[in-house]
Amino acid sequence: MPALCRACYSQLTDPAPRRCPDCGSPRILNHPELFDLSIAHMDCDAFYASVEKRDNPALRDKPVIIGGGRRGVVSTACYIARIKGVRSAMPMFQALKLCPEAEVVRGRMDVYVQVSRQIRAMMEELTPAIEPLSLDEAFLDLTGTERLHHAPPAVMLARLVGRMEQELGLTGSIGLSHNKFLAKVASDLDKPKGFSVIGKVETDAFLRDKPVSMIWGVGAVGRESLAKAGIRTFSDLLRWDRQDLHARFGSMGERLYHLARGQDHRRVSAHEPVKGISNETTFHEDTADTDLLDGHLWRMAEKVSDRAKAKQIAGRVVTLKLKTAKFQIVTRRQTLRDATQMADTIYRTAREMMDQVDQGPYRLLGVGISHLTPETEADRTPDLLDPTAGKRADAERATDKIREKFGPDAILKGRSLR
Repeated sequence: MPALCRACYSQLTDPAPRRCPDCGSPRILNHPELFDLSIAHMDCDAFYASVEKRDNPALRDKPVIIGGGRRGVVSTACYIARIKGVRSAMPMFQALKLCPEAEVVRGRMDVYVQVSRQIRAMMEELTPAIEPLSLDEAFLDLTGTERLHHAPPAVMLARLVGRMEQELGLTGSIGLSHNKFLAKVASDLDKPKGFSVIGKVETDAFLRDKPVSMIWGVGAVGRESLAKAGIRTFSDLLRWDRQDLHARFGSMGERLYHLARGQDHRRVSAHEPVKGISNETTFHEDTADTDLLDGHLWRMAEKVSDRAKAKQIAGRVVTLKLKTAKFQIVTRRQTLRDATQMADTIYRTAREMMDQVDQGPYRLLGVGISHLTPETEADRTPDLLDPTAGKRADAERATDKIREKFGPDAILKGRSLR
């Protein structure tokens, strides 16, 4: 069976040893299709928290939560905090009840953007077919690159995460398969520092008993809707024919039909035009708590900004989306004088719109940007009604340049969740 040593990158042949004969490492990855697959998903491990631990060694062995203020929400948390039950989007007071010993660190988005671009540069040495999903994850298509690199995609991907750890002090997990859906599923199977493979031959057997929550985009509300139809696993989905799924769930039903069979024909596209970037969350309980809504609004503005910066684009229109307890959708849009990719601008614009609608309660909150432009056209025109806006944008750009030249600790900036 084909095997790979993840420590020294030696390609091993049958029988696969328990330890690498070249370096003695037990980090042996073996799979029948290991050297035949080329679609990958790379996901950094607890990216924001890992950057903070790297830059502040005193945090290394402590639970770390990225966020700020007891009235805010968790942006992300390290794996030590996650073991205690801390999760992204959780109210900060609840997270601190679960993990009172946690160190709460205010995010430094400009640093994360800089590190993300360093990782992206490493990826570009492997393939031009890179589809970033956010600052810390991306799809890669290494089809046809074996002749160029004189090694199969699996070897190059192992070298990529090894290089990230050696040069940047960060770890990542790899999912390798024959399509994007399964590659992303695989990258979540063995985090952190994982490398998981799902081959073509095993696809049906692998998916059969897995929960439908494994499908990217099926959250709490989606699971509830599927459960009402008796669908909890992929096996349940397979019992439905295509027409019935479409009739019950619309276009989502068509997608479910194909994913239940491990089918995903989407290409890894580095240049596919993006019409908009958005982020939303559905609350477990309807809420009219202004502080809680504000905290979520900031977190989502930060995530939209994160993705915009990763794709090097900006948006001229900011959209706020709310769903009431009675399932009515409330949407507000505001066109900016200048396109933006700054979390601060996205948040402030969305917050102004939220202040103009009823106070809820709401079951869903979302924010996004559209009418996209290259980032070179963003945040250029002074706002006479907000004299400090231009200074904030200039400060962020200047900070990025200084850190790029002198290192990530040259200037430290705190951002808080309200």
